[in-house]
Amino acid sequence: MASMLSNYIKKEQLLKQLQEELQALENNSELKKELEFKEKLQALMIEHGKEARDVCEILDPTYLKAPTKVTNTVVRQQRPLKVYKNPYTGQVVETRGGNHKVIQEWKAEYGNEEIVNWLLKEKA
Repeated sequence: MASMLSNYIKKEQLLKQLQEELQALENNSELKKELEFKEKLQALMIEHGKEARDVCEILDPTYLKAPTKVTNTVVRQQRPLKVYKNPYTGQVVETRGGNHKVIQEWKAEYGNEEIVNWLLKEKA
């Protein structure tokens, strides 16, 4: 019980101290000017249909831009497009890699060397 009472008294004192600090702030002329500016700015933003981020971007165009990150990553060039034509079925397959399902089936059936000969053209 005593701990609850002492806790209550401490909180009451803290509340009184905070109320005094708040009262001192409310009487501060600098704070009054800032609050007046904020109210006028909010009214102006509402009048013109703008939000805070819009105003920030108008005043500083780099505000919403993420900083560009300099990296030393190497960008891999895209593989060339290869066009294969199966002479037995007439089926044409375009692929940029060797893992194409149909190409794999052809290699299993006819062998890799023969499939290489079915290459019609290679585009960059």
